[in-house]
Amino acid sequence: MSAQPSPAITPASDPTLKKPLLRVEKLVKHFPAGGGLFARNVVHAVDGVDLAIAPGETLGLVGESGCGKSTLGRVIVRLQPATSGQIFFKDTDLTRVRGEKLRRLRQQIQMIFQDPYASLNPRMTVGDIVAEPLRNFGVARGRKAEQRVQEVMRVVGLNPNFVNRYPHEFSGGQRQRIGIARALVLNPTFIVADEPVSALDVSIQAQIVNLMEDLQAKFNLTFLFIAHDLSVVRHISDRIAVMYLGKIVEIGPSGSIRDKPLHPYTKVLQSSVPVPDPDLEAVRKPILLKGEIPSPVNPPSACRFHTRCPIAQPICSEVEPPLEMKENGRFAACHFAGQL
Repeated sequence: MSAQPSPAITPASDPTLKKPLLRVEKLVKHFPAGGGLFARNVVHAVDGVDLAIAPGETLGLVGESGCGKSTLGRVIVRLQPATSGQIFFKDTDLTRVRGEKLRRLRQQIQMIFQDPYASLNPRMTVGDIVAEPLRNFGVARGRKAEQRVQEVMRVVGLNPNFVNRYPHEFSGGQRQRIGIARALVLNPTFIVADEPVSALDVSIQAQIVNLMEDLQAKFNLTFLFIAHDLSVVRHISDRIAVMYLGKIVEIGPSGSIRDKPLHPYTKVLQSSVPVPDPDLEAVRKPILLKGEIPSPVNPPSACRFHTRCPIAQPICSEVEPPLEMKENGRFAACHFAGQL
């Protein structure tokens, strides 16, 4: 009797991670493309994603606009239903949980949204915005809720006396702090930060990133930090996952991704990050990709990056490379990983 082959190691079963807080396995999210719910074409927004996040760590998720990063974050927090696949939070499959049990789990899973101007209700005061989760979950009301709101506003660097002001009276950076306070008020364990600094000035971006690092250290938070700017992701993340056209193409420790990218697409993203040394920047040559990013309605066959890849070979358009472990704790989906 032949021995059964051992299952392939995926990012969701990474042996270097001890007891992940969150595991995503073969997650798929498709949207109908034109013609309503019964349209034949679908947008392959998320197409078979595997990843895991350890307690207390920050996993950065980076990629071009339209690659599916924000959709993945929204599906993980159940703002949108998954088409297929599984999302395990503390070993509970969120895709199968309904009703009151899902409500209680949602207290531990919060989201910080990208646009601090659109994500706050202009008709509500800041105090009401931050207190709304407390009322929704029946955690606190009245004076107790007011005290909690003032406490969390101090934590995020806002004057607690501003609770009766409206969002339009605040700057972009202050509004994002309000969004962070709203996410923090229920004492969550896991927070999805969906491009929380992309709409802010560069100087304010650094303040918000530093605030999130301080909050993580203080409250032992776990972050999925989504961004399209690799330099920002590199600064805050313990590990980085690189996404291209609905698929994860590389995952690894932040330092390894910076020093030695394995996937050609990661190498391209890395080459676009400015170098602080003027002499090095003057002689550095960024890698320029040919063509536009393909449509997620009709993605390329096999490796989705082969139509733009500088080192593509015939096999790349014929056989899809699996996202497999290339080194300890490092995964890449490329037939020629590390050769660019």
